[in-house]
Amino acid sequence: MSVVVKRLAELGLILPPVAKPVAAYLPAVQSGSYVYTSGQLPLVGGKLPVSGKVGAEVTVEQAKDLARVCALNALVAIEEVCGDLDQVHRVVKVVGFVASAPDFTGQPAVINGASELLGEVFGDMGLHARSAVGVAALPLGAPVEVEVQVELVG
Repeated sequence: MSVVVKRLAELGLILPPVAKPVAAYLPAVQSGSYVYTSGQLPLVGGKLPVSGKVGAEVTVEQAKDLARVCALNALVAIEEVCGDLDQVHRVVKVVGFVASAPDFTGQPAVINGASELLGEVFGDMGLHARSAVGVAALPLGAPVEVEVQVELVG
C-alpha cells in the first residue's frame, strides 16, 4: 500500500472510483512531469450530494466539505494517470470554482476544503498556488468544482 493511500486511510478516507466525465474530456492528463486534472465535481457514487449556489441553498461548511470531495476525486484522477500517488512530488496549483449567490464573497473559505485536504495528505509538498473564483453556475448544478496540478517525481 502506498504511503499516500495509508495517509488517506489514517484520515478516514478511501479513494473512490474515478468519476466518469460528464462531457468530452479526460479526468486528467500528463504532460512531461506534470499531471493536470479536469475540473472535478463533488460526485459521490456518481451523484451530487448537494446542489445549488453557495450563500443561498448551500452553506459555506457544506461547500467546504464538497471541495474536499473534489480534491479526493482529483487525487483518484491523478493516480489513474501516474499509477501511484507516491509519484507526486508536490501539488503545484489548485483552481476552485464556487457557484455563488450574487452577494457571496467567501470563495476562498470554500476552496480551503480542497487545500486543507491536500496539505493533510502531502504535508509541505501539498502547499500550492491557488485561485478561488466565484461563478454563476457549474455543471449539473454543482456548488463547487476543483482542478489540481501536480508535479511528479523525477
